[in-house]
Amino acid sequence: MALMENSTEVAAFLLLGLTDDPRLRLPLFLTFLLIYAITVLGNLGMVLLILLDPCLHSPMYFFLWNLALVDFCSSSTVTPVVMAGLLLGDKLISYNACAAQMFLFAALVTVENYLLAVMAYDRYAAVCRPLHYTTTMSTSVCAGLVISSYVCGFLNATLHTGDTFSLSCNSNVVHHFFCDIPAVMVLSCSDKQVSELVLIYVVSFHIFFAFFIIWTSYILIFVTIIRKHSGTGAQKAFSTCASHFTAVSIFYGTSIFMYLQPSSSHSMDTDKIASVFYTMVIPMLNPMVYSLRNKEVKSALLKVNRAFILWSKKNL
Repeated sequence: MALMENSTEVAAFLLLGLTDDPRLRLPLFLTFLLIYAITVLGNLGMVLLILLDPCLHSPMYFFLWNLALVDFCSSSTVTPVVMAGLLLGDKLISYNACAAQMFLFAALVTVENYLLAVMAYDRYAAVCRPLHYTTTMSTSVCAGLVISSYVCGFLNATLHTGDTFSLSCNSNVVHHFFCDIPAVMVLSCSDKQVSELVLIYVVSFHIFFAFFIIWTSYILIFVTIIRKHSGTGAQKAFSTCASHFTAVSIFYGTSIFMYLQPSSSHSMDTDKIASVFYTMVIPMLNPMVYSLRNKEVKSALLKVNRAFILWSKKNL
């Protein structure tokens, strides 16, 4: 039976999930439920806050708005399926659902990759070229950068999903908790060397191109701050960059670990642990790392809270 050569020959895939121990299913379900609840609250809350507060209608928050939306969508692509498997014990996923999950997750992760680079470039423009910031980061430029991120994401997902599902094999057992590209590609009994090389080279380009932009932007920011001899400004910038680099390190560390090695080198148990970080933990942390430490966001939250209290008093 051909696994991915003809979709009509396979009705479903079996996702082995995170564990076979029934005693761990409920604790894991509750843990992921908490993580997902925080992710939804944090990211959708940030989306609504930026939309409602005119003070946050600036390039930086436009990028944050898109990052929060992407984090919510990427987490929702994977986490509910994992929780359903833990709670109900149903580990089957249809062929079309598996392909859709792979496509959406690959697209959204690539979009986030470029949004991180765009956000770093925005900070470079604000710190290093403040007098030209409004023209450098005009509305058309910001829209173009975000649209380009989405285009790159969906083109990348189309390439890898189509390539992965063109392979053939006799097994439909996926040693993972979702339909990730390496986990499905490893099932292939046909020659997958070309597909592996395509995955490694294309993903390498996306990751290292965006990573180069991030590092270059922040190196220039540090150099600019040091030249200004501003101790307070330098401390603030280093604090902000430390938070950014924490999230960036987790994102790129797990991405490089997962996608830039041949499938024969993958340890599925290790991959599952790494995957939990970039599918569930990173989308939960990003609102805190990029937003909750920001004074303008805190001020907007206080204004929304006061408005809600006043509205409640009038309607009670």
